[in-house]
Amino acid sequence: MKMKKDDTNAPNGIFSGDVKLLVVAALMAAFTCVATMSIRIPSPTLGYVHPGDCLVLLCGVILGPVAGFLSAGIGSMFADILSGYAIYAIPTLIIKGVTACIAALIFHKLKQIWKTKQTFLFVAAAIPAEINMITGYFINKIIQTMFLAGSYSGELLAAGFTSALSGIFSNCMQGITGIILGVLLLPVLSQIPDVRLWLNPKAAKEKWMPPL
Repeated sequence: MKMKKDDTNAPNGIFSGDVKLLVVAALMAAFTCVATMSIRIPSPTLGYVHPGDCLVLLCGVILGPVAGFLSAGIGSMFADILSGYAIYAIPTLIIKGVTACIAALIFHKLKQIWKTKQTFLFVAAAIPAEINMITGYFINKIIQTMFLAGSYSGELLAAGFTSALSGIFSNCMQGITGIILGVLLLPVLSQIPDVRLWLNPKAAKEKWMPPL
């Protein structure tokens, strides 16, 4: 007999699993916020790198594209707000959310077709995800420069483009740092039974929803 969502005989219950995922998503959003705010390493371009992107990527691969988007995006957005960079809050919500979503989609797709170590899959998914982050902030800087000036002239476009170029190096360093920290943390988090199931959705489905 196929287990239903409210089947009290299901191990931990399907609904219980949904609640657990929600709680973990909220915790990871909080960890993302704290990690982004607590450790800041100055870069040569007057920016800084932080371990927040590590949590953004982990939100995606562990929680999946939807919960990962919300967890990473909201956590990163609140970090900007609480740090006094509220003007970046909405762009950060979108950019970091999409970054987590890309990491999730690529990671789980590769897991189906590429039988290799989980670490390699993480790196393969994290690189295009971080490229999205770099590109997103590059475009945002151009738009933001013109928006704050209240004009959309060619001169302001050029000024925004130049300003955006200066941030590429620091964003690249931030992305690389996030990938490296993610590679170190993923095996540790994978030891947690629920995380291990979320990283293997097929196995989780077979466990909680056995065939007739």
